[in-house]
Parts: sequence; structure tokens; C-alpha cells
Amino acid sequence: MRDLSKWTARPAPQGFSATGRYVMIEPYRRAVHETELWDALGGAGVSDLIRYFPNGPYQTSSELCDWLDRSCQDGGWVTCIFRSRKTGNVVGMASLMRPDPANGVVEVGSVAHGAAMARSPMSTEAHYLMARHVFEELDYRRYEWKCHNENGPSKVTAARLGFQFEGVFRQHIVSKGANRDTAWYSMIDSEWPDLKRGFEAWLDPSNFELDGRQKHRLEDIRAAQG
Repeated sequence: MRDLSKWTARPAPQGFSATGRYVMIEPYRRAVHETELWDALGGAGVSDLIRYFPNGPYQTSSELCDWLDRSCQDGGWVTCIFRSRKTGNVVGMASLMRPDPANGVVEVGSVAHGAAMARSPMSTEAHYLMARHVFEELDYRRYEWKCHNENGPSKVTAARLGFQFEGVFRQHIVSKGANRDTAWYSMIDSEWPDLKRGFEAWLDPSNFELDGRQKHRLEDIRAAQG
């Protein structure tokens, strides 16, 4: 562990922009994104996409964005909108949540990938760009991923992206009138250089067949790199 004797608080996360090969990130702005985000997440079908979130369901784009507005204004969230570089369309979102600048810790949550983004390089690259921002621009020490313990796909995604499983917080919260056990994952600054190399190798165009299929899995690339 590096010497922390001269550690100072880092800046609180703010809206940021980033551009990759496949996806762009831009700060959430309701006036710009409300309708397009709602459509990208499936309209009224967004309730199925976010069924493990502690909030919702939502029947209108206004209800969804009311929640995002409250979270950003009252909770200090930074909501990131994902936009396809190929089409220019909004394809999903995620938020930097529960910032702790004094200790250099922040969580990524409220992750919602629309159908156009699911199982595509855009989803991996979006999370690479967010992690790069956290570790290299904010200079944070710890990046967290938490999810409902029954949310199997989220747990698989966290592990694939390189987050380390840390355990389950039992009876963590009451969510939608029921108990929620929460699975905790994290990546830390000392792991980031190796994780970054893996992300960049997987995202390289040489890792994809002409039909877009991956040649090597992200997990296998990390394992091969040691």
C-alpha cells in the first residue's frame, strides 16, 4: 500500500464527458435526455430493466427523471448518459453515487443498459471510461459496485469487469416492501493499471471478428496478462 501520510481529500465527482471507440459519455441533462433516455431503456418497459433497483416502477419519462433529478440534487449523484458513437443515439446510463471525497471512494450504480447496448462493446467501454475517470482524473482509491444479491446478471457483470467480490450485507435495506441483501464488489487503485491493460486489449478492434464477435473474453485476457 502506498504511503498515505500526505493524503488529502479529492474533488467531489462532477459531470464529465468521455469518448471511446464505441460509446460516448455525457452528463445527464433532463432537458436534453428525458425522452431519448426513456425510449432507450424501453419506455414503460424500463420497470423490468430496473426491477432490482430500490426505486420505481415508473410509468412515464417524467417519473424516471424526477427520481434522477432528486438523486443528483440531494444525493450528490453524477448520472452519466451513454450514447452510441455509430448511431448517435442514447443507449443507457449509470451514476457515480455516494461519493466520499475525503477517502477517495465512490460507487457506480443505477446501471441500466438499453437493448441497443446490451452485450456489445459499448457496455464494456462505458464502464472502462467511468473507471478511468475515477482512478485517473479524480485520483480516487476505491471504486464500488453493489447490487441486489438476487441480481445474478449484475453480479456476473461486476466480476467480468474486474470488480472483486467482498461479501453480502444481509438485511441491508428494505426495498419495495421486501428485504434486500446486497452484494458488494470493488476495484482499488493498485489494481487499476492491470485492469486498464485488460480493458484496452479487449476493446482493441483486433479482438473482434468481422461480424462483431469477440475473439477473447475479457476475463481470459486478464488471466493471460498475469
